Amino acid sequence: MGPDERDRYVDWLRAVSLLVVVVWHWAFTILRWTPDGPQPTSPLGFLSGLWPLTWLLQVLPMFFYVGGFAHLTAWRRAEARGEGLREFVWAQVRRLVWPAAILVAVWGLLGLTLGQFFDARWVGNTVMLVLSPLWFLGVYVGLLLLLPLSLWSHRRFGVLTLVWLAGTAMVVDVLRFRYGLDWAGWINLVVVWGLAHQTGFFYRDIVDSPRRWDLSLMSAGLFGLAGLVLSGLYPGSMVGVPGDRMSNMAPPTFAIVALLLFQAGLAEVVRPGMEKLLEKPRWQRFCDLANRYALPLFLFHTTGMALARALHYLVVEGGIVDDREPDLVWWLQRPLAVLLPLLFTVVAIAAFGLSRRRPA
Repeated sequence: MGPDERDRYVDWLRAVSLLVVVVWHWAFTILRWTPDGPQPTSPLGFLSGLWPLTWLLQVLPMFFYVGGFAHLTAWRRAEARGEGLREFVWAQVRRLVWPAAILVAVWGLLGLTLGQFFDARWVGNTVMLVLSPLWFLGVYVGLLLLLPLSLWSHRRFGVLTLVWLAGTAMVVDVLRFRYGLDWAGWINLVVVWGLAHQTGFFYRDIVDSPRRWDLSLMSAGLFGLAGLVLSGLYPGSMVGVPGDRMSNMAPPTFAIVALLLFQAGLAEVVRPGMEKLLEKPRWQRFCDLANRYALPLFLFHTTGMALARALHYLVVEGGIVDDREPDLVWWLQRPLAVLLPLLFTVVAIAAFGLSRRRPA
């Protein structure tokens, strides 16, 4: 691959990572209506045996991983053009923050307006639920702001930086679980996702390594996940499940480090077959389309879901309440649960003019 040629497989991984998050929220969010507003849960709250699927479907480690590679590659190209690092970082931050700020402003104004006519607590919690996925974007922007530090550490210490970050994540878990310092867990919000992002700097080294290293990386992550989960210290699910004593995601635990290794290795194991598919024009068009709209889709997918649920509530009496164990009918309705929010999300993206944005 030439220096100016895009890695289509990275584009694919990044787009699919966001799309999996979006479809997961649309298809598997179950709402409980309480006096404080809607409270989300998922099939995992009813069918605990599904947690192994989260080792594949919790894709945020993969997104931060390929994001690190993309930032490193983009910076090297910008540096070759004579662009400064500070200028580069702020350009990237503005591209992400601007549409998110508009979204927050619109929902904030809507919440204040509705709060004048309805219970403010109910309205406020509903708005927060719609905007809650933006935590991920906040962490991503934070890693961009730390890019000067992470690039320096990468040049100065190389792979040793990954060892230190992984070790820090483990020490934080020890402080949290052994000594009861729960506040220390939030340190891993930066450390664990920073590790995933920094690992992306070694993406090209992983790609160029022999195939046995791909299998080794995947196996190490898989054994790590199994050991941590079977120890009883960590939940099996890599997403939060109502009723569990803790979550591997809020804040992230060392189990997410093992998940990162597993997913990075798996991505390389399946690369040959996926690259053959991406050579076909149909798959190339899908990949380009997914990358063009992945970020707007992520930003506005909860808005589309909220509008779809509101319509359902108006049309079907009590339709917003879905607090029951998923049955056969519920599973058969999952395509509809994706289609309706998608239609509203497309309208929201068009209304905000993001459909005209060029892909990054």
